[in-house]
Amino acid sequence: MASDIVQWITQRRGVRQFVKFGIVGASGFAVNLAVFTLLQSYLAHTIEERHQRYLLNFSLAFMAGGVSNYFLNRIWTFRASGHPVVQGLQFLGVSALALVVGLVVSHFLTPYLGPGHRTWFVATLSGMVVNFFVNKYWTFRSGD
Repeated sequence: MASDIVQWITQRRGVRQFVKFGIVGASGFAVNLAVFTLLQSYLAHTIEERHQRYLLNFSLAFMAGGVSNYFLNRIWTFRASGHPVVQGLQFLGVSALALVVGLVVSHFLTPYLGPGHRTWFVATLSGMVVNFFVNKYWTFRSGD
């Protein structure tokens, strides 16, 4: 049974890409979390500034995770052969779109969950959904 599942995954390109994207996403998630945690630890000083600093910290951490994701997805997940600068700019644009999604989610959740890790988690997952589909079908489509 398990060998059938492994065989099915290895024979389906889209499924392999999704699994690889998940692995890359997990590494970017770790980078994002590490940067966010460091920034929150060192830059959150007063209650009044916390929300503004949270948004800045969220943005910087999200983009740091995105940079590592770009290189790993280009080389390993999608094995893209398109122009790296063009794809890099597309990936950056998609990341900015995903960041906006995350910031909007953060804006609505912060009053309920606070400007911390719970809000960050839900907002980051929201951005990840946007990232996968837009990057697969637009940024790295030449690798399909």
